[in-house]
Amino acid sequence: MIGRTLGGYFFRRYTVITAWNFLGIAALVFIVTFTEIAGRAGDLEGYSAQWALGLAALQLPIIMQQVVPFVGLISAMATLISLNRKYELVVARAAGISAWQFLAPIALGAFIFGLLAVLILSPIAAAGFSKAQTIEAEVRGAKTRANTGEERWIKQRTQSGETIIGADAALEGGTALVRPVFFIMDQEDRIVERLDARRAWLRDGHWELNDVTRRRGGGPPETLATVDVPTSLQSEFVGQQLTQPEAVSVFALPAKIEVARSFGLRANAFAMYFHSLVTLPPLLVAMTLIAATVSMRFARMGQSVTVILGGVLAGFLLYVVSVLVKAFGSAGFVPPFVAAWVPVVVAMFFGVTFLLFKEDG
Repeated sequence: MIGRTLGGYFFRRYTVITAWNFLGIAALVFIVTFTEIAGRAGDLEGYSAQWALGLAALQLPIIMQQVVPFVGLISAMATLISLNRKYELVVARAAGISAWQFLAPIALGAFIFGLLAVLILSPIAAAGFSKAQTIEAEVRGAKTRANTGEERWIKQRTQSGETIIGADAALEGGTALVRPVFFIMDQEDRIVERLDARRAWLRDGHWELNDVTRRRGGGPPETLATVDVPTSLQSEFVGQQLTQPEAVSVFALPAKIEVARSFGLRANAFAMYFHSLVTLPPLLVAMTLIAATVSMRFARMGQSVTVILGGVLAGFLLYVVSVLVKAFGSAGFVPPFVAAWVPVVVAMFFGVTFLLFKEDG
C-alpha cells in the first residue's frame, strides 16, 4: 500500500502541474479571444480596448470550462512523464508499489479538479456568459450567438392572432429580452407589423417594449418610446425557449429542467448540459487512465514526442465521441443521462483494461 508521504507527493506534483497548465492555457485563450473580438468589433461605434478586454474576460470562464478535459489530460501526461524522467516511478515499482497505487493520488487530484470546475468555475462561467451576451448585444452591429445562425424564436397566440418573438438574449429568468424582434400576425397568418426594440420586459399580461422601431405595411418606420404587446406567456416558458444552457448555473439547472417539464417541454439541451457537468469529474479520471496508458512506460530520450502525440490523439478521439453523443442527447435521439455517461464509462473501461493487461497480465 502506498504511504501517505509518497501519495501526497504524487498528489502535489499533479496539483502544481495542473495549476500551471490551467493558468498558461487561460492566458493564451484570453489573448486569442481579445484579438478575435478586436478584429470583429474594432469598427463598431463606441468600441474601446477596455470594452474588448472586459468582454474577453467575461468569455474566458466559459471557454476554460470547455477545455478542462484537455487540461486534465495534459496535466496527467506531464505528471507521469516527469516522474518517469526522474526515475521516480522506477524506484516506486522497485519498492513493490503497483501502478494502481501510484495512480490513485493522481486520479484523486483529477477528480477534485473536476469538482472545482463544476462547483466553482461553472457558476462563474454561466454568469460571465450571460453578461457577455448582454454587453455584446447592446453594442450596435455586434455579432452575438443569436444572430450568427443560432437564433431562438418562440410563438405566442392571442385573440388577435399570433406573434413570433426572437431576441439576442433572455435575461432575468426570461423576463427581460435584449434587442427583441416581434412579428405580429393577423388571423390569416399574414405579417401586419414588425417591432424592433432595444429591450423588452415581460409584465403581467403584456410585453413592455422600449426604444421601438415599428414597421407597418409599406409605410416608413416609426420610432416610439414604448409599445405594449399583449401576451399570455410566463417567464419560465420564455426563459426555457430563449435561454442557452451555458448561461444557467449548475445549481439552477435542475429547477430549470423541472419547470420546463411542467410546461410539457422535454428540455433535452438543459438536461444534456447538466449531465455533462455531473460527469466531468469521472471524465477527468478517465482522462488520467488514458494518459497512463501512454505515459507510464519508461521512455528514453527522443521518445516523448510520440508518447505525447499518442495521448493527445486518444484524448481528442474521446472528446469528439463525447461531442457527437452529446449532440444526439440534445436532439432527443438518446436520453441525456445515457449520452453523458457512455463516453466516460467506455474510456474508463479502456484504461482499466489496458492497465490490467500490463500490470496484472
